[in-house]
Amino acid sequence: MPVKHDLYADLGITKDDLGKHRSKDAKLNQLVDDYEAVDADIVKAEAGSAGDVSDDQLKKLKEKRLLAKDKIVRQLSAAS
Repeated sequence: MPVKHDLYADLGITKDDLGKHRSKDAKLNQLVDDYEAVDADIVKAEAGSAGDVSDDQLKKLKEKRLLAKDKIVRQLSAAS
């Protein structure tokens, strides 16, 4: 069963702490929204509910999620 990726564990931050940062930073808020949308697409693809998604398409989605996470890390670092 596909599982939603744990962004908070990857970032080493709590949901509440990230929420505080998001409320102060519109760009970070958008980046997290983008990340969550890609992650949801991956979960749907892995569950088969997104139709026929090839391995290559799934790999590209995962790369997109990784890039989105990297942008979040950079934005959090810039805010610190």
